[in-house]
Amino acid sequence: MYWDEMPQTGVEQLPDDVVDVSYRIDCRCLPLDHAHALSSAVRRVLPWLEDEEHAGIHLIHGAESGNGWYRPQDPEHDVLHLSRRARFRLRLPRHRLEDARDLAGHRIDLDGFELNVGEASVIPLQPQPALLARYVVAPATQDEEDFLREAARHLRELDVPVSKLLCGRSHLLHTPEGELFTRSLMVADLDPHSSVLLQRAGIGSRRLMGCGLFIGHKDVAPVQGRQGS
Repeated sequence: MYWDEMPQTGVEQLPDDVVDVSYRIDCRCLPLDHAHALSSAVRRVLPWLEDEEHAGIHLIHGAESGNGWYRPQDPEHDVLHLSRRARFRLRLPRHRLEDARDLAGHRIDLDGFELNVGEASVIPLQPQPALLARYVVAPATQDEEDFLREAARHLRELDVPVSKLLCGRSHLLHTPEGELFTRSLMVADLDPHSSVLLQRAGIGSRRLMGCGLFIGHKDVAPVQGRQGS
């Protein structure tokens, strides 16, 4: 755990040039590790994603994954079972919203599992005080303390005040080039401007594989209790 009390700052005009686009999907289940397959399929339809600094592809999570800290652990045998409420999201700059409509209506094959993409809606980034990135790329040899120090350094480079950081479970994402080691990261006690700024910028690499993308989280306390479990 990283814990450093910081003074409160005033609320500034919130950036609104980056948003999430949420697509309805028709899919009963997906491979547990679908990061590379999903990224490749979406980029084939929307190749311009590669050129957008703030673009990201959120991975899809089923009901059993909860807030991202509990998740099946065997990528070779486990699958994610999706409810009808499951959605697929892209993080995009606003000027690409019209282009993003091209994904609706596509049928995507994810390692033998079919995902049908439906209509989309725009969701502005919300200034929540606690944010969670389910996957942040890190060296496999790096311990949690060094990971948090490195994360704090990146946040300061973004002018995001560092107050409370929590490291969660680690995961491996598989690619044709090899395994990506990732850790979950929660950032708490954010003021509204810093919250939106961090969601807009993300942290680390592989945003088009779902890494480094922050989403809102309701409460830091339950995660503290599960840390290291």
